Amino acid sequence: MSETSRSQPHLQGDAPATAAGPRGTGARRTTLGVSELVQAALPLIAAWLPTQRWYAGKGRPITGLTPVVGTPLQVGDPALLHLLLRVEHATTAGAPHGDIYQLLLGIRSGGLGDIGPGAVLGRLSQGPYDGATLYDAVHDPELTGRLLEHLATGDRFGALSFRRTPGSGLPTNLLGRASTAEQSNSSVIYGTSYILKLFRRIHPGTNPDLELSLALSRAGSTRIPRVAAWFESRMERAEPATLGLLQRYLPDAEDGWELALDQVGRLKGDRSPGNFAIEAHRLGRATAEVHRVLARSMPVARLDRTQTGRLAGAMADRLDSAVAAVPGLLRFRAALRTAFQQLADAHPDGLPVQRIHGDLHLGQAMRTPHGWVLLDFEGEPAKSVNERREPQPALRDVAAMLRSFDYAAAHLLAGGPVDPELAHLAAAWAQRNRTAYCAGYTAGGGADPAASPELMRALEIDKAVYEVVYEARHRPSWLPIPLAAISRLALPV
Repeated sequence: MSETSRSQPHLQGDAPATAAGPRGTGARRTTLGVSELVQAALPLIAAWLPTQRWYAGKGRPITGLTPVVGTPLQVGDPALLHLLLRVEHATTAGAPHGDIYQLLLGIRSGGLGDIGPGAVLGRLSQGPYDGATLYDAVHDPELTGRLLEHLATGDRFGALSFRRTPGSGLPTNLLGRASTAEQSNSSVIYGTSYILKLFRRIHPGTNPDLELSLALSRAGSTRIPRVAAWFESRMERAEPATLGLLQRYLPDAEDGWELALDQVGRLKGDRSPGNFAIEAHRLGRATAEVHRVLARSMPVARLDRTQTGRLAGAMADRLDSAVAAVPGLLRFRAALRTAFQQLADAHPDGLPVQRIHGDLHLGQAMRTPHGWVLLDFEGEPAKSVNERREPQPALRDVAAMLRSFDYAAAHLLAGGPVDPELAHLAAAWAQRNRTAYCAGYTAGGGADPAASPELMRALEIDKAVYEVVYEARHRPSWLPIPLAAISRLALPV
């Protein structure tokens, strides 16, 4: 890191102590010393951030760290500090860019117990907690239990506000355990009752996950985990930003991605197709139900011909950017741009649009004893909040799920020599489930995907282009999966 900012414009002063501090036997700590603590922590944060799965600035040197809002939630030993931190780094064009991240910092002077070494940022070497260990408090059951208490009682600490839905009746005595799933956020599970999603990369305004989940919960939808509480922070000259969302936990649910992989994986053993198509049909119906409730609960619109052309043009622009990042796309560029133009030509009267999930795939769907439930309505993390809140064709979610079936089938073939018979079976499995999902979506009251072939082709191409860039940056060994889809979708129809 070439520079660490020493500005603390919105650090919440100090809070009364509840236990002895790390320094001195029997000493009573009456303040947390937020400003001094943050300054002592910044070098450790700068080294730790790039190692985190949810950090979006990988490969770009950090050029500055500026505290935005710091709030002590517990003082003493252990202490808990909530911090919103602006992280600046250089872009490829050389201009500075900044993102705001949410950190929950724990401080302990003694042993860390069950807190794993991967959660440790290091040992503080200056400031009021000199010698204490600084760590990611998401992995501390005691301190995450404090978060649940604040949510249950609707507490407020300066700019930080905890809010709960009416009648939620939250407990205050549950400890939290960090989810082990790799995500762009962090999750904490409380017993078998609740799960708290902590948004790591923070944007001003209401997060779409909270906005849409609240709308669906208030409408009585059974296709999502009901919202119990959330918390947010005011930032200078900006609307309050959503920081965390507490929902009912689904302990008996099965992950849709894992279910699909289990079914397609059986092709290696007995070469039978596996009967996932029934579940794919049910998932299609569930998706349509969610879309119908969102259309009743949130604003809908209709793009005119000019706006539909802009939609197609935006897809073409994303393709051009992707070609610059992944030159292997260049040979498909002309055919894909033609597909986008065909979308505009096929809809001279425009397109209906509404709020949608925005990042739907098998990993965002859980099969419960009572049917399929959809999760994580945050949208694509790479897009701004404003972009994610824009109404879209509902079939964009359908196209995204179709890509997920392709991914599940291709996963079977990864890491080994090409087996033509197995490749044929995997492709047939994907097609069978794609067809079943679309049929279920139509049966559930959604628009028939087969009635809009140009739109579906363009939306699937747009999603595959996004996947190409993502895999090239994060999982190069998976790049052949979306490239195979691009090759198929580039063929004239």
